Amino acid sequence: MVGLAEDLQERVIRAYEKVRDSVVSVTAVKVLDFLFVREPVSGLGSGVAVSEDGLVATNAHVVEGFEEISVTTPGGDHVRAEVVDVDPHYDIAFLRVERARLKPAELGDSDSLRVGQFVVAVGNPFGQLLGGPSLTFGVVSGLGRSLRAEGKIYENLIQTDAPVNPGNSGGPLVDLEGRVVGITTAMIPFAQGIGFAIPINEVKYALAQLEKYGRILRPWIGVYGLDVNPAIAYQLGLPRAAGVLVLRVVPGSPAARAGVKPGAVILKLDGSEVKGTGDLVSKLRQKEVGEKAVLEVFYAGTLRRLQVTVEEAP
Repeated sequence: MVGLAEDLQERVIRAYEKVRDSVVSVTAVKVLDFLFVREPVSGLGSGVAVSEDGLVATNAHVVEGFEEISVTTPGGDHVRAEVVDVDPHYDIAFLRVERARLKPAELGDSDSLRVGQFVVAVGNPFGQLLGGPSLTFGVVSGLGRSLRAEGKIYENLIQTDAPVNPGNSGGPLVDLEGRVVGITTAMIPFAQGIGFAIPINEVKYALAQLEKYGRILRPWIGVYGLDVNPAIAYQLGLPRAAGVLVLRVVPGSPAARAGVKPGAVILKLDGSEVKGTGDLVSKLRQKEVGEKAVLEVFYAGTLRRLQVTVEEAP
């Protein structure tokens, strides 16, 4: 048992040492008027280098609405950063850091994650890198989670029991090989013993969009939902635990115009079974903006086929 514990300890240390030089501290500042007095307000977060040319991934909520963004590099340099693009739907943002040579982290495959897998969250909960970023250790405690926070619904999140504090937002969640499998987000900073992360495959997709179009372009129909589990399937009388239970339909969206309603279960897209929220997103990404798609939905005890036009996410 001692040997196993020592081996695990060494793997955690190696994973941390592999990623630590890719982690930056992010500081965001804006000026607010309080009774005609202008006062600066700052926010703190973390980020991780994802390319050779100074591109850093972080959370959208870390930088959205702020006027000045800077990062502190692993070497202790304070450098101005420019927001390249923001995807508020997935709480992802990319920063460009021109005057810093950052080591890009190795990006893993979040689709291969399993519940119970060991992970390490790395970040800067106190906004400084003195002595290196901090580490917390835990397991993947859930996959495909949906979370409502600040009036938005976030889908397909990784749940972990590795503590995630507000300053950790935007930092990497890594596996024991030191590969980034998620970007941690502390949208619920006082959650009891759980944290959340955006799957790294979402970040990789957004990165590919940046390279192709110069901005993040996401096919969208305007629904938010959660995976159908056995309990939901039993309650609704579905033959198997698959599909997406729609929680919210954006008014005026393609889904709303097609007649999709909250409480409906999306079972198929263009005749292909939808296994869950991640699968629905993956299938939509195979469609071009402006293209038609046929949804098979179960609602109020009946099956319906509805045609939607895929649009770009607003």
